[in-house]
Amino acid sequence: MGWLLRMFQEEGLYFVTSRCFQGRLLLRPSAEMNEVVGGVLARAVQQSAGTIRLHAFTFASNHFHLLVWARGAALASFMQYLRSNLSKKVGRLVDWSGGFWERRYSAEPVLDDTAVVGRLRYVLAHGVKEGLVERSAEWPGLTCLPQLLGPARRLFRWFNWTKRWSKRGSQELAVGEGRFAEEWAEPVELEVAPLPCWKGLGEEERRRAVRALVEEVEVEARARNKPVLGERAVRAQHPHTRPERLKRSPRPLGHASTRQALRELREQYRTFVAAFREAAVCWGRGDVSAPFPPFSFPPRVVPGRVARVL
Repeated sequence: MGWLLRMFQEEGLYFVTSRCFQGRLLLRPSAEMNEVVGGVLARAVQQSAGTIRLHAFTFASNHFHLLVWARGAALASFMQYLRSNLSKKVGRLVDWSGGFWERRYSAEPVLDDTAVVGRLRYVLAHGVKEGLVERSAEWPGLTCLPQLLGPARRLFRWFNWTKRWSKRGSQELAVGEGRFAEEWAEPVELEVAPLPCWKGLGEEERRRAVRALVEEVEVEARARNKPVLGERAVRAQHPHTRPERLKRSPRPLGHASTRQALRELREQYRTFVAAFREAAVCWGRGDVSAPFPPFSFPPRVVPGRVARVL
């Protein structure tokens, strides 16, 4: 079964999710894990050169969520850079080889202000809604909450393995030969941008709004009156652990506060798919001049050969 075609907007907000292979706890929180993941995330945003803005994020033990603004198809290259570097660096950190991600990431457009705030609430609820910690601030993994309640910028270390590779065989390499040695660490700044719908609010007003969302989440969790695993137990889990059961649910086409907005998105997607397939048929016949929809990815064509569309 093939993947659904991705439809990107000229610019827009997306809720992004990516899960580790078999749901294993490969992103299990630790101080070193948070530093490595934060450095990769900051570097990925930096490399996007203004085509990506990060509004919220949380890294669970076996998946992560991002709320990002992206221009055109920039999200595709951003996610490729982010996931490939996480798999290399975190894989090395937790001694994991082979596939790191379970499947491709999901990127669902967020269509209105109410839905945007709802997605932020979902991010802030992580750890609490699953019964892992009592309070959002207790989640030991990397999360945007400290930056939403304090300075928006935070420094991490990006471990430059290219620099390490360039010094292979030299005496300098012997001094700090570990891949996470300070010799290869470069400071990189990660900024969390205010939600577009909150830009008119002052800094303290935005913080109050965040605290209100967190309080709602924690009140709901306390009302369930269920035991909590606890921060110490979360940190003690082995990263290779495969959960016995995984929560799986269909990924929505998008997020909106009204059914009408979702219907319009569904119709827009049908039009996009029809246009893509029509162009693909033309390319399959050798007519590579047929236009594909904006921000889509046409099949690769080798000069002198007819395009083959699966």
